[in-house]
Amino acid sequence: MRQATTVVILAALLSGCSTLSGWTSSLLGGSDNAEPPAPLVEIPDPIPLKQLWSTRVGVGLDKQFVNLEPFVYEDRVYVADRKGRVVALDAETGKEQWQVKTGAALSAGPGVGSGLVFLGTSDAEVLALRAEDGTLQWKAEVSSEVLAVPQVDIDKVIVQTADGIIAALAVDSGEQLWVNDRSVPVLTLRGTSTPAVESGLVVAGFANGKLVGLSAEKGFPVWEVSIAIPQGRSEIDRLVDIDGDPVIVGGVVYVTTYQGHIAVIEAQTGNQGWQREMSSNVGLGVDFSQVYVTDADSNVWALSRATGATEWKQDELAYRKVTAPTPFEDYVAVGDLEGYVHLLSRYDGHIAARARVDSKGIQEKPLAWNGTLYVYGNSGKLSAFRLPAPQ
Repeated sequence: MRQATTVVILAALLSGCSTLSGWTSSLLGGSDNAEPPAPLVEIPDPIPLKQLWSTRVGVGLDKQFVNLEPFVYEDRVYVADRKGRVVALDAETGKEQWQVKTGAALSAGPGVGSGLVFLGTSDAEVLALRAEDGTLQWKAEVSSEVLAVPQVDIDKVIVQTADGIIAALAVDSGEQLWVNDRSVPVLTLRGTSTPAVESGLVVAGFANGKLVGLSAEKGFPVWEVSIAIPQGRSEIDRLVDIDGDPVIVGGVVYVTTYQGHIAVIEAQTGNQGWQREMSSNVGLGVDFSQVYVTDADSNVWALSRATGATEWKQDELAYRKVTAPTPFEDYVAVGDLEGYVHLLSRYDGHIAARARVDSKGIQEKPLAWNGTLYVYGNSGKLSAFRLPAPQ
């Protein structure tokens, strides 16, 4: 681990903090990173990445390490800012459909389903708004700050909180239906992975390196797997947080840990397939044949879905605080600390296109939907891009 970052962590320990809030500045490109970001190299013959539209959503992340990802649902893009603004936009044109100011310190979301928009707050609340017009339907208290995007499972909202608790709330009322409580280590990275929900199963990662499959109906454990085992003499050495979102594709869960591994797990049984050493606290993306991972040094890897073998590695973006990768057509999209979105070829990893979105940086993973790439910058700029039509 880099020396300057270690100093920040030790300061957190001495002050009695249980999460590394000092890590936030590093993730956003702060000066505590001893390694300078790799300079950008001019792209020979870049593909034209067309910007369809761009708009501003309030203050964006407001210099906070929160999880406010855009979400597309029924031809609308839903997006929120740190100070409680929630906006619905036409996904094709960017035209505003509605906007509300909740007044809440939003920290996660939006998650959308069953005609509602769900958001988590730093004040341990979950808000449910009508997707049609933004009207507040209900507000529910949970155990602590919400940094994972609320997920919808038919008649339930699955919420994971920073203290290791997963709760299911009734979609129509916010009533608590079940709770699964997990202990968290003394020291963790600031962040919580968003559970994956599919076919009656909730797959959630925790700061102790464990991945758990829970029944969406009742909340009881179906299986539990240690993706990484804490090792070392200090709490710093023993950090193995699962902060990147687990992804389910084809009945298989793909997951990464910090200072640990990337691994594949059978979703219904918990049986483990291949794994390999790799440290990532931002996560991965998956397409039909490859797994794309951004490691802790901002190198982007493509691995075989079948075996985990390396297909390619892109290291020209090293130390640029690169986001998790998003498969997009024949490319993989990532954002960086200077607000650029980069398109990497899915075949060999070369950088094929680049566009500046937000001078304050990009922390959220790009979103791909229906041939369009949506990129949300830290200061609240939301831009939509499209590739040229095939000749």
